[in-house]
Amino acid sequence: MAVHMLRDVRPPDPLHSARKISGGSRAPRVCSTLRFAAQALQIVRRRRTVTANTVTLERLYAVTDLTAEQAGSAEIAHRIRRHGDIENQLHHVRDTAWTEDASRVRTGTAPRAMASLRNLAIGALRLAGRRSIAAAIRHHARNATRPLTTLAIT
Repeated sequence: MAVHMLRDVRPPDPLHSARKISGGSRAPRVCSTLRFAAQALQIVRRRRTVTANTVTLERLYAVTDLTAEQAGSAEIAHRIRRHGDIENQLHHVRDTAWTEDASRVRTGTAPRAMASLRNLAIGALRLAGRRSIAAAIRHHARNATRPLTTLAIT
């Protein structure tokens, strides 16, 4: 029971998303990966740039396996906002504290392993009560025994 965000997806063109059937008529194609979807929605976000005084629109598409009875528009909006909170709490920290986007680790399972190690470190620091992950990383980098103390190993 989740809401899945689909990025860079445009609604299908009805002329190109249909398959020919006997008699020359067209039948719509059904994407096999979206057969679980009970609801589909479009989110339009408006962002105003103060310096340029321009408004840009971003269109996002999402699908969910929750029916309209299980989750109305308010519940789905709440779940999408929570998804943004997760992005801010974890991915943003990984991107800024460890500059993960600039990582040169790209082959095999190494990127997933490094992300897992980073997530483990962030979780351990948060459980230890640290609010600023970047400051905690700097603090622990100054002395090799500090990470062990935080993990209660020594």
